[in-house]
Amino acid sequence: MLAEQVGPEGRVVGVDRQALEPLGDPVVLIQLDLTAPEAPERIAEALGRPADALFCDAAPQLSGVREVDRAAIEELHEGALSVAETVLRPRGSLVIKGFPGPESDRFRSRLRARYPRVIEVRPEARRSTSKEFYWLATNPPPSPRERKRRKRRRRG
Repeated sequence: MLAEQVGPEGRVVGVDRQALEPLGDPVVLIQLDLTAPEAPERIAEALGRPADALFCDAAPQLSGVREVDRAAIEELHEGALSVAETVLRPRGSLVIKGFPGPESDRFRSRLRARYPRVIEVRPEARRSTSKEFYWLATNPPPSPRERKRRKRRRRG
C-alpha cells in the first residue's frame, strides 16, 4: 500500500532486526536495530536519498517484566522517530507499530508535535488477542487554501 502511494519514483524504507524478504522497488528493506546509535546514518547511507515513507513493524523482545518491556517499547519508538527525522523527505510519512500503555501515550504526543496528522489504525488481519495498532504520521501537502494564505503572508 505504501509502495503504491509513493509510486515508482518514490522510496519506502522498512527496518527490522529480523531478516526481511526483498520486495523490490520502491521498497528498500534493511536489517538493523533501530535503537542502535548508528542506525539513522546507516539507513540514510543505504538509501542514498531521502525516503517518502518509513515503515516500522518492529516489536521488542518481551521479558514479561512490565517496566522493562515498556522501556524497550519506548526505546524502539524513539529510535524510529530519530531515523524518520534523518531519512525522510520533508513531507515524508512514518508508519510505526504501537501497543497500549503510558509509553505509547507519551510517544503519540511526540508524534503529534512533529507531524500535523497522526491517526491510529488497527489492522483487520491481526490476532483477536493482539492489542497492537499502527500510527500513521503524515505531513500532508498544504491545501490550496493554505497555499494562498501563505502566498499572501509572503507578499504582505
